[in-house]
Amino acid sequence: MATIPVLVPPLPREKPWKRDVTNAAALQWLSAGWKDFKINPGASLGYGLLVYLVSVATTVGLFVFGWDYILFPAFAGFMVMGPILGIGLYEKSKRISEGQPVSLLNMMLVKPKSGGQVLFAGALLVMLTLLWMRAAVIIYALFFGVRPFPGLDHIVAMLLTTGTGYAMLLIGSAVGGLFSAFAFAVSAFSMPMLLDQRVDALTAMGRSMALVWHNLPVMLTWAAIMLVLIVLSLATGLLGMIVVFPVLGHATWHSYRTMCAENPA
Repeated sequence: MATIPVLVPPLPREKPWKRDVTNAAALQWLSAGWKDFKINPGASLGYGLLVYLVSVATTVGLFVFGWDYILFPAFAGFMVMGPILGIGLYEKSKRISEGQPVSLLNMMLVKPKSGGQVLFAGALLVMLTLLWMRAAVIIYALFFGVRPFPGLDHIVAMLLTTGTGYAMLLIGSAVGGLFSAFAFAVSAFSMPMLLDQRVDALTAMGRSMALVWHNLPVMLTWAAIMLVLIVLSLATGLLGMIVVFPVLGHATWHSYRTMCAENPA
């Protein structure tokens, strides 16, 4: 007579992307970024000033060419492009951790270990930004029709005093949330990884997404901190970016070092 085999508890599942990191780690990354900022602060301030000037030039250009209708999507796109713009800040933090000299020239003339893969990753992020902007324009057209943009002084009233405006805000926020979540996931660690390792862009983005997905609590906390600081910078007419952007860039390097300490193949 056949006997039923004894049940054996399942073997524990390996979780190569899970990190034992608490939400408090996000504040520790920010603190570490501030410490790196204070080491040769002139280099970080110079880098932040360059980012500020590029941001102002882009904003002015949108008004000059009559593209002010994509101003808000452009600000959102800045957060998509932020990780690639911060590669010089990762280089400074990397040099500090290795005890190497730091200068603005070193930060501008970065030689990533992945070589041209950084450019490929940047091109992918640019395409994502353009797609996001096009989606914003299409959503506007779906709700308000094919008519000229009324200008920033009228659009707020259109959005907040009409049912159509509320509906557009709801749908637009949902679509924008999907874009921003995807952009954050693929870029959170991929840019520092491309600087620090010989890896292709798609692999780096895939690893970044896996790390974000399997460590959602701390990564959502980190994303919220970055969003608050960037919004505060926008409220200062972008002047706050001169300090905020370098600090966030340095902190991003420390988040990468924490989360990628054990790098699965």
